[in-house]
Amino acid sequence: MTTVAELEEASRLRTAQFLITHRPWLDLYGVRVRPVAAFGSTNDKTVYDPAHLHRVVPEELLHEIFARMTPYDLGKAACVCRKWRYTIRNPVFWRNACLKAWQLSGVVDNYKLLHSKYEGSWRKMWLLRPRVRTDGLYVSRNTYIRAGIAEWTVTNPVHLVCYFRYIRFLPSDRFLYKNSSQKVKEVAKYMNVRASKADCVYRGQYTLSDDKVEAAVLYSGRRPTVLRIRLRLRGTVAGAYNRMDLVSLVTSGVNENDANSHEEDIFGVVERWQDDETHNPDVPAISHNRGMTPFIFIPFDEVETSVLNLPVDKMDYFVPG
Repeated sequence: MTTVAELEEASRLRTAQFLITHRPWLDLYGVRVRPVAAFGSTNDKTVYDPAHLHRVVPEELLHEIFARMTPYDLGKAACVCRKWRYTIRNPVFWRNACLKAWQLSGVVDNYKLLHSKYEGSWRKMWLLRPRVRTDGLYVSRNTYIRAGIAEWTVTNPVHLVCYFRYIRFLPSDRFLYKNSSQKVKEVAKYMNVRASKADCVYRGQYTLSDDKVEAAVLYSGRRPTVLRIRLRLRGTVAGAYNRMDLVSLVTSGVNENDANSHEEDIFGVVERWQDDETHNPDVPAISHNRGMTPFIFIPFDEVETSVLNLPVDKMDYFVPG
């Protein structure tokens, strides 16, 4: 009888495991956790931290770890716990990030802008000041329908064609540009400074003014052509700047002498041109109104898993957001 009773009790307990969901956070009710002192606090009172990680890793080591992280990883780490959030608010991290992101402006101009517009907060400057991201690719996915060959009179086949525009901004005033039907994970392998025109990767120049980006790319050849691009930066959240709207896309002819002598400074040649201006009568100025899908930013560590790698039969249209 004892064995039967034990079996019934064990069966009841196994059934209860499926009926009752274990909620470990309920054990925290009524437990008072002492807050962590904020960065820069004048309180000298020692605060005991019950977390094992915080007792094992000293403050100096934690500071060195955060100092080697990118600003975007710092934002993720700040969501882990209260202590990490307070530690990451250290202005040293954000000062280094800002001076690196806007190194072309110079240290003096950055400090002047910091106090005049961002109330002396490097973190606020990082979140609110527009910038182009250099840790990945800006990708514009475009599709169009092309008529196929009618094999029978009763059918009219069509093809959905997909192609991409790729832009990689460099820390200087240069960028790399490529048009291709290849997926993101394939193009990211050779979108670097060692890429050549054999890879159909072209070098151009750009300028950034507030949230407006103006860029120019030279296609050299028998009839030199320049591609002029106007973009507007924005972000899905504050400080992300992971979207770029394509405002205008214009191709124009360039004089051969200008193309040969100013190949590395083509933006200085076409900077003040009008949209309908061309300097080669064989190449008219054309303002394009197709393929104007906004660019989205993909970090290098996400190019393999990006949804933009999906074929057309699995994702016929993509909404950038």
